[in-house]
Amino acid sequence: MNPWTSEAAGPLRVVFLGSDPIALPLLDWLAGEGRGLAEVVAVFTQPDRPTGRGQRVQVGPIKAWGAARNLPIHQPEKLTEAERTALESLRPDLSLVTAYGQILRDPFIATPRLGTLNLHASVLPAWRGASPIQAAIASGARATGVSLMRIVRQLDAGPVADVESVPIEPLDTATEIAAKLGAACVPLLARSLPLLAGGRLGFTEQAADQATYCRRLTKDDGGLDFAVPAEILAARINALTPWPGCSVEIGGQPVKFSQAEARPGRTEAAPGEVLGADADGLLIATGAGVLRVRRLQRPGGRELAAGEFLRGRPVPRGTRLPSRPMPAFSAPRPFR
Repeated sequence: MNPWTSEAAGPLRVVFLGSDPIALPLLDWLAGEGRGLAEVVAVFTQPDRPTGRGQRVQVGPIKAWGAARNLPIHQPEKLTEAERTALESLRPDLSLVTAYGQILRDPFIATPRLGTLNLHASVLPAWRGASPIQAAIASGARATGVSLMRIVRQLDAGPVADVESVPIEPLDTATEIAAKLGAACVPLLARSLPLLAGGRLGFTEQAADQATYCRRLTKDDGGLDFAVPAEILAARINALTPWPGCSVEIGGQPVKFSQAEARPGRTEAAPGEVLGADADGLLIATGAGVLRVRRLQRPGGRELAAGEFLRGRPVPRGTRLPSRPMPAFSAPRPFR
């Protein structure tokens, strides 16, 4: 017997709401090995928008997934009563949300027979909000995860059914953690959907006094202040790779730093002073310790390993890199 077969008379009818490729491993699983548990009957995703330098309108990854399977696709700018009626007409057992990017109101949440569940990319109550992956990495956490929760009107405050954790390795960027979390959604749903179908999935209220919050990121978050310790700088660089990215002006041009680590040791050099390079990266003095930047990218160029980048564009020892403010994007209270 397939261990992922639903206890219900047939697979649950699921409407999926999401806009980020983090959901693709789960959707592929639902369309394949998990199809005995649930059938995705429609997709709600953000409208197609212009992206990149050419501002060409591109089809989003979730729409492309649904279109390849001839599913009904809804792309409203806002979820109105018309969209709720369309949802109801699909006769869903469950709405499943992952990084959708729109506010769901109570009538929409309550329309499916079994309600609406969200896969949030943190171990709640940590990092409620729009950038939980980046907040976890920037905080120096050594693990994060995906929480399966009921949606309520308060930000990411609903009761949690189950969590799947993943490690954060020292050189992991947001790219690697997003991939880990996308994969982690599969065993989490494989455990939870049979219990939900059988009426046995329990939920636990979050400890509100332990909650932390994160906000939506902007391009202004990519500054680096070299007066802070190397550990904090490395975590921030990794957290903000690939977007918005941390950039530093070198020779009058912004250079993006990607993938970094802190190297222990003391130096008399001023914060922001280039100490040279070793086999693994560009070395920069900070307020405490040495920052090693492993990958760099100039405007219009490819991201390169530090050695390759520096062969084509050397950064002389003693170069003083300017600092910029580092706005906080996580906090113990909600952002206003």
